[in-house]
Amino acid sequence: MTAFATPGSATPARRGLMFVMSSPSGAGKTTLSRRLLREDPGITLSVSATTRPPRHDETDGKDYYFVSPERFQTMVKDHELLEWATVFGNRYGTPRAPVEAALASGSDVLFDIDWQGTQQLQQTDAASDLVRIFILPPDLGELERRLIARDTDHPEVIADRMARACDEIRHWGEYDYVLLNESIETCLAELRAILKAERLRRKRQLGLADFVRAMLGEGG
Repeated sequence: MTAFATPGSATPARRGLMFVMSSPSGAGKTTLSRRLLREDPGITLSVSATTRPPRHDETDGKDYYFVSPERFQTMVKDHELLEWATVFGNRYGTPRAPVEAALASGSDVLFDIDWQGTQQLQQTDAASDLVRIFILPPDLGELERRLIARDTDHPEVIADRMARACDEIRHWGEYDYVLLNESIETCLAELRAILKAERLRRKRQLGLADFVRAMLGEGG
């Protein structure tokens, strides 16, 4: 990674970015996210706050911040969340403070949120840090087969998820990149390419202007 920060400076060479991945349930987003996080130490997962109870294998502060409905509402009121939404009767939101700290330190943050959350992020003062990616399944028939193969949901839940998937797919045009997940490896390679290119964008190179001025012998 090219670094333009002044030698010895505490300023990071690059401002971090918010790497948003959205998709209908069953399109492979979770698998892609886990692979990207495992293989790239420069990006971390945003931990959401939620009002739903923890599952037996989940840890507070690692998988989610588990909060009461009252605490969640206070977070909304006090603008402690970058975005929030109600999904299947539970509330989910992104705490503002840890994300802003990560971006300022030059770290990238991966968001696993839907189109509504993405729209909310677009309306914040951190919108310039946003990179929006939508993952499409090969077709709706394959999406339904993947949901059925999970063997975790009743037929009526699968039908509800399929209806929700169609609604989510209609928002594909609101994203910067749209990837077709026919192959996990191919799609992962495309995600890596996007992340590399976005990290190199001129606006994220904090010391670039000073570097060029020094190169040209220009002061001030």
